[in-house]
Amino acid sequence: MTDIAAIEAAAQRMAGHVRETPLLNAPLLDRAFGRRIFVKAECLQVTGSFKARGGWSAVSALSEAARKRGVIAYSSGNHAQGVAYAAAAHASPCVILMPSDAPQVKIANTRSYGAEVVLYDRATTDRDALGADLSAKRGLTLIKPFDDPMVIAGQGTVGLELSRQTVAAGITKAEVFVCCGGGGLASGIALALEHHAPGLTVRTAEPEGFDDMARSLTSGKHEKNARISGSICDAILTPTPGKLTFPILQRLAGTGAVVTDDQALQAVALAFTHLRIVLEPGGAAALAAALFTPDLPDTVVAVATGGNVDPEVFRTALKRFG
Repeated sequence: MTDIAAIEAAAQRMAGHVRETPLLNAPLLDRAFGRRIFVKAECLQVTGSFKARGGWSAVSALSEAARKRGVIAYSSGNHAQGVAYAAAAHASPCVILMPSDAPQVKIANTRSYGAEVVLYDRATTDRDALGADLSAKRGLTLIKPFDDPMVIAGQGTVGLELSRQTVAAGITKAEVFVCCGGGGLASGIALALEHHAPGLTVRTAEPEGFDDMARSLTSGKHEKNARISGSICDAILTPTPGKLTFPILQRLAGTGAVVTDDQALQAVALAFTHLRIVLEPGGAAALAAALFTPDLPDTVVAVATGGNVDPEVFRTALKRFG
């Protein structure tokens, strides 16, 4: 179980190893969309995404014996890099399962941290079964991308920072949009804000056609996506909400938001134009929701979760919407 004590302990373990990322604002973007929009720039994090937090939290919490045996994770790229970064720093062997259609920049970066990358076909292979098999054969500790208490605790440190930064910015009440796959980041932030900034409410942001969390929050039960691939927002495509994360978000989150691929690409372009930060489409889903969701309050916050974008995708976003 993850609670505020676990989040605060994770923050202590990662001090000096994970960056405190800035909360940005662009007056011209505010004027264009008629509301104050603040962006928590996790794209500037070590490894280029918030996943460095969960990876460090999970690896650093292992016993010395477990770290020596090694770790395994599965990811389309950002969790992969986060775990590989933490494993390398702890001299822990690391195996990463990645879908063969993951962005090449993410595959290359993961290997650069020293991890052994095993590619699989996400349409035909059960990654959970493959991961469990490799873990058992090699004695590796499996670090799940979102349904892991220590991963959730690590991601929750974003919420600790937000609670301080919003006070400094004079924000006491706002909706906080969070890019959402399985819900590890959103649930961790929600737990931190519950204790330190109760006026801020988490809202998940997902791509159209892969809005399992939004539908689950509406129905009150785990909903599944009909597809597991087919959106440009590859970083946040999961089949169903996490078993650990969903109850947290049921209790603490507002209604989920859904964005189109075009809106995510437009958010990529606007983030670069107005804030000079580089986002991948999946990492821009929260900003897209903050920009394009109707009937929002005067102040919103978006967590820009990752910047590991393929150059061609980034060029496409700037050409179409820049």
